[in-house]
Amino acid sequence: MGPLSCCKICFLHDKKRDRGGPVLKFEQYARPASTKEAYDLLQENRLATVIGGMMWLRLSDRTIPIGIDLSGCGLDRIEETDDAFVIGAMVTLGQLENHEAFARMTRNVFTDGVHDIIGTQFRNLATVGGSAYARMGFSDIVTALLPLDTWVEFTGAGTMRFADFVNGGAARDVLERIVVRKHDYRASFQCVRNSATDFSTLNVCAALWDDEWHLAVGARPKKAKFLEGDELALPRDFTPDELAAACERARYLNYGTDRRASADYRAELAEVLSRRAILTAANQLDVETELRLAAEAAKPKGVIQ
Repeated sequence: MGPLSCCKICFLHDKKRDRGGPVLKFEQYARPASTKEAYDLLQENRLATVIGGMMWLRLSDRTIPIGIDLSGCGLDRIEETDDAFVIGAMVTLGQLENHEAFARMTRNVFTDGVHDIIGTQFRNLATVGGSAYARMGFSDIVTALLPLDTWVEFTGAGTMRFADFVNGGAARDVLERIVVRKHDYRASFQCVRNSATDFSTLNVCAALWDDEWHLAVGARPKKAKFLEGDELALPRDFTPDELAAACERARYLNYGTDRRASADYRAELAEVLSRRAILTAANQLDVETELRLAAEAAKPKGVIQ
């Protein structure tokens, strides 16, 4: 790795410098060639910061000693293996949103989760890794990935389940990849927004895989809560009463009040959206059957092939 840049790099938010608006400054800029080099820089200076897509960081009003840019680490690709999709941390939301094979396997939950986020230009800059690592309470990305069989790979901490990372975090580490393992998913993402492109007032994602239901409730407005197994207590083939009980468990999670909604309103939404997501997923056919039926429906009428 070459020497750190000796020039000061300033990012201005809406040119508000003269009016006292937020100004983000990097005293030094580093573009390491590997995640190991990035990790070492992060450990050497406790105030060093990984830049990511810069869509939220740029709104900060502070000076950062070292900004670490991962764009030289080869983390901007989506790779499909026999048993998983491996998503580099620098892959943009737009790249993953428009990846047809990934969307088909995951029943479009990621696409449905991000297509209303601000605009196309924003999604073509914001990174999946930055969104996953930040675990922000309003995140649609975290909610969409949680119920899937999702794992994260770190330079220092190694590989862990995404749900464990969301709950516990990874101290000062470099996120390299998000791995979504392949299954015959039945899944659905649901949300309510006060207006188009606004943050979610509440979001819910349900997924069935390996004969077990998984449910995430986000924008509470705290970070997403994940329910599975005994916490959700929803059998693969549930009765109306079992569904009602599971949705009631979602309702009685801890909710907060902010300018978008009250805690009571969010609790009501959680029950309704959980029911909607689970029922939508439960009524899906397997992927091959859905593709076959779609192809048959697209054939011109009266034509035998």
